[in-house]
Amino acid sequence: MTDPAIESYHAHIYYDDATRPAAAEVREELARRFTVELGRWRDEPVGPHPEPMYQVAFALEVFDSLVQWLMLHRRGLTVLVHPNTGDDLADHRDNPLWMGRILPLNLDMLE
Repeated sequence: MTDPAIESYHAHIYYDDATRPAAAEVREELARRFTVELGRWRDEPVGPHPEPMYQVAFALEVFDSLVQWLMLHRRGLTVLVHPNTGDDLADHRDNPLWMGRILPLNLDMLE
């Protein structure tokens, strides 16, 4: 059995009303510093995500620098980073990288 290939990554930046300004600053810096695709602001839980968030899509080549930057500049926000291998359930359940709180994802919808 061969390991699945990582095609790209997603980072999900979680926020609430009080932390939205910090999330906006992180978003602006990510767009300025890195080649990323920014998703929409999701002010309500969506998909497996139990809290408001926005998604940041990025390529393999950006992983090292982007994740290192997030570790030091996430402004106390919770961040989920996961690979995109084509197996959404495993990507979110088995292979995530969390910074901050680990949130209980709604994985039933990915099965």
